[in-house]
Amino acid sequence: MDKMLTKFESKSNRVKGLSFHPIRPWILASLHNGHIQLWDYRMGTLLDKFEEHDGPVRGVDFHRSQSLIVSGGDDYKVKVWDYKLRRCLFTLLGHLDYIRTVQFHVEYPWIVSASDDQTIRIWNWQSRNCISVLTGHNHYVMCAAFHPKEDMIVSASLDQTVRVWDTTGLRKKTVRGAPPQMDESNVVSRVNNELFGGNDAVVKYVLEGHERGVNWASFHPTLPLVISGADDRQVKLWRMNETKVSVTDLILI
Repeated sequence: MDKMLTKFESKSNRVKGLSFHPIRPWILASLHNGHIQLWDYRMGTLLDKFEEHDGPVRGVDFHRSQSLIVSGGDDYKVKVWDYKLRRCLFTLLGHLDYIRTVQFHVEYPWIVSASDDQTIRIWNWQSRNCISVLTGHNHYVMCAAFHPKEDMIVSASLDQTVRVWDTTGLRKKTVRGAPPQMDESNVVSRVNNELFGGNDAVVKYVLEGHERGVNWASFHPTLPLVISGADDRQVKLWRMNETKVSVTDLILI
């Protein structure tokens, strides 16, 4: 029988999000009472807590190489913290409803957030601004995550779909190379991007097949696969190639 290594308890009645530190024996827990707790799972000790969110904190993530934490909550705020300085560095505003998940990109200075406002936002945490708004879902977006190696994002929504987004254009525009010369057409394009989210991240696939809302979706780390789970009690495995997507029903729970 498997043995539970450590049990963490707090006065909050619900834990909404978790994240492992990539190197240290640490776990982040985001709580319904608005707190974020930092635990050492080897020692079983509470190292620190962060308490600036107003309401439940649903998403939390460690940065892979810097002493940063990102969190998102029911106060519509994405917050970036420095756990060495033990404080919130800044708050990113723009979502209009609860934020479900947040995640750092493994390489670029980006954060992705998913919200009940039916959008996914990509933020540059260095410049502290929103660089793209992904629209298309027509119900709560329950999660969104970067691909570990490729320029893609996967999202899951209560609209019963999973979407895979291509962020190649956004990466080319914001990460590498000099910015384009600002002629009149570029000015109009930039204004449209700021007002309507632009087209720097485009839908690559819409994965349809679940009969109820989809709560979670995730990329395979190395293979062209997406896994999704929904309120229809099904787990589906999607195989992607350049022309089509095939699906396998793995589990009927």
